[in-house]
Amino acid sequence: MDVRLKFLGGAQSVTGSKYLLEIDDYTLLVDCGLFQGLKELRLRNWDDLPHPPQDINAILLTHAHLDHSGYVPRLVQQGFEGPIYCTEATADLLAILWMDAAKLQEEEAEFAKRKGYSKHENPLALFGQEDVEQALSRLKPIKFEHKLALKDQIHVQFYPSGHILGAASVELKLKGDSQEKTLLFSGDIGRQNDPLLPPPQQVQKADIVLMESTYGNRDNISIDTKEQLAEHILQHIEKGVVLIPAFTIGRTQNLMILLRDLMENGLLPKVDVFIDSPMAISVTELYNVYSQLHKLEDKDIFNYKHFRYVRKNEQSNALQSLKKKAIIISASGMITGGRILSHLFHRLENEDDLLLFVGYQAEGTRGRKILEREAIVKIYGEEKAVKCQLAKIDGLSAHADKAE
Repeated sequence: MDVRLKFLGGAQSVTGSKYLLEIDDYTLLVDCGLFQGLKELRLRNWDDLPHPPQDINAILLTHAHLDHSGYVPRLVQQGFEGPIYCTEATADLLAILWMDAAKLQEEEAEFAKRKGYSKHENPLALFGQEDVEQALSRLKPIKFEHKLALKDQIHVQFYPSGHILGAASVELKLKGDSQEKTLLFSGDIGRQNDPLLPPPQQVQKADIVLMESTYGNRDNISIDTKEQLAEHILQHIEKGVVLIPAFTIGRTQNLMILLRDLMENGLLPKVDVFIDSPMAISVTELYNVYSQLHKLEDKDIFNYKHFRYVRKNEQSNALQSLKKKAIIISASGMITGGRILSHLFHRLENEDDLLLFVGYQAEGTRGRKILEREAIVKIYGEEKAVKCQLAKIDGLSAHADKAE
């Protein structure tokens, strides 16, 4: 058996994860992610894959985050026609994330064309909703630990890795004429004490391990995240609105759990918390569908009386009139798109409001620029002065650290 491994992303960068495995005449792609962050990285998404998409036999996805899955609709657009294997929860998340990404790209391309701020005469989306529908039709969901034979000599199993709902490590067993080898692709590894998810399941044996290294060079200092969250909110809630950009999977739900606990224990005033992200709302509903995959004992926790789910655009726009005593959680987490942009467009210059970061801001993103206190940032092609209050909380990461 002749096996070759190529890195087509996720090298010298923490995004764009793509492993290409050529096993004799069978070609397999493990993860198929978008490059994110710096413009020079994002531009790679427009490059052709260094391997003909139509020659790839199958794709295995560790989890739904776009830096591991978001290039799939683009690959389908370019001619990939094989099956895409992932866990059941990941498949349901992909239906939400891919379609949202396509809609955002189509809307932004149309907006840029209408406003004339793109350097391209006819700006295009990287992929559209039709590409997503084609990609979703190729999904083949499988259960954790189910043994799947891709070929007689190639078997795969998915093991829970924590991190987000449905996330998996992928074990590949390759059987040659005289020996068998096990390859393990970790995907993103979750925390040992995540509020939502059980710790990653340990795989006992492998010949080669390809492991994520996002936080592999540091230990996350143990801090009281809940106490920090309460402190920042208490400092500003009486005179302004607290605006929190948050990732839709995991981070938003973790925040909801913390805020409910703080309010019920009298550590925060009972104010309305607006979940202003249709995608985050849809993701939150999946935690009820896959209750066996998380460790929440209170199954009604996301129906807390002070949570306000904002689905319609006109409801979102109405939040601009709020002056104080309100918390808005919105996406995207790095302020690269979505409804958070509209809120910042109207609140970035308001000195009474607090922009509270609860997650990593990649280099080159608008979130990173604001966090580093650049005086002016562009939103919808217009320059906005950063005058609101800024704060950041660490400790909510969904990634394992060095020790973990």
